[in-house]
Amino acid sequence: MIFWLIILVMGLCVAAVIARAVLTGRTGAITPAAYDLQVYRDQLKEVERDLARGVLTPEEAERLKVEVSRRILAADAQAREGGESGGQPQAVSQVLAGLLVLVLIGGAGFVYSQIGGVVATESFPEPYRDLPIEARLARSEELRANRLSQADAVAEAADLPELPRPEIDPSYQELMEKLRDTVAERPDDAEGLSLLARNEARIGNVEAAIAAQEKLLALLGDEASANEHAFYADQLIVAAGGYVSQEAREVLRTALERNPREPIARYYLAQYFLQVDRPDAAFRTMEALLNDSTPDAPWLPLLRRQIEDVAWRAGVEYQLPPTAEMPGPDAAAMAAAEDMTAEDRQAMIEGMVAQLSYRLATEGGTAQEWARLIRALAVIGKAEQAEAIWQEAETIFGGREEELALIRAAAADAGLGE
Repeated sequence: MIFWLIILVMGLCVAAVIARAVLTGRTGAITPAAYDLQVYRDQLKEVERDLARGVLTPEEAERLKVEVSRRILAADAQAREGGESGGQPQAVSQVLAGLLVLVLIGGAGFVYSQIGGVVATESFPEPYRDLPIEARLARSEELRANRLSQADAVAEAADLPELPRPEIDPSYQELMEKLRDTVAERPDDAEGLSLLARNEARIGNVEAAIAAQEKLLALLGDEASANEHAFYADQLIVAAGGYVSQEAREVLRTALERNPREPIARYYLAQYFLQVDRPDAAFRTMEALLNDSTPDAPWLPLLRRQIEDVAWRAGVEYQLPPTAEMPGPDAAAMAAAEDMTAEDRQAMIEGMVAQLSYRLATEGGTAQEWARLIRALAVIGKAEQAEAIWQEAETIFGGREEELALIRAAAADAGLGE
């Protein structure tokens, strides 16, 4: 409300200045009639000079003096009748002043209501409007209350292009079959369930990874670690195409209750805050995770790409420090990083790649983002999907040679088309 009062007062002040100028007209300046008088007087002097030089005869000079004098009398009468305003119609001026005030105040308000505060950035491609804090919080609570269930989120994600499975070495496939058989024979083997869940995720069997992890968590109960809950949330989110469902949110909460510094859970918590329109909470979570992360943390590149846009949305002046100047991790962060296995890191990377793929498929993105996705898919062994993404990008950026050059360079780096 204070904002609008300030804007109204400023608008009225400007409108008053303009209206005063319209209503007073040419007051204080020379009027048209006065200007004509000056011209006619100069003409009389010119007639006298021409008569003295012999250019005019006395008869011609007298005739011109009479004509100019007649014009002087008419201009003088007009000047006395018009006064200081020069005879400007007051009714017209008043109507014009009123219209100007209405256009200035009403028009500015209308334009701001339509486009005021609408912006878009790389991390937030959808338009975003300024809202009062109460309206923003109410909107966020509505988004929280209406989160999709995991089943509904997975169903919606089914409309997205299916992620191709990576090619599996026959010997690795044989080991996986043996592992599945062993776990089936020993359903209470926590180590076997954990190993099965991580390896199923590694080869893209997300549903199988979720099922194995669910059994592991049920078996361990309260003894399940924060990392084990975070891995479960990661797989739920991957299955939902990057969407943090009701169930995934609760699993993240459980993981953070066990270890508030669990990095995978903190990363996805920030994504959840963004999805429920709370960039302020997302920024605080991202900044803390960024400061606690080791330089080789798999989520670090995505955090660094997002955080400045998120800070801007949160109304925070923030400049991302150069990589070399980033604060080093403390002892607790180092301990958390050491707890992560190679499979954990692989799962985390795949989760981030899935999120990027989902966003580009649903919202679009820059050529740099498409190139990043192509390289990332090649790195995690999904060459067929990288090839499909490359072909799609060629269509999307067709005719835009500079952007196509970035896409093709990424495809060459990924070894595609060889």
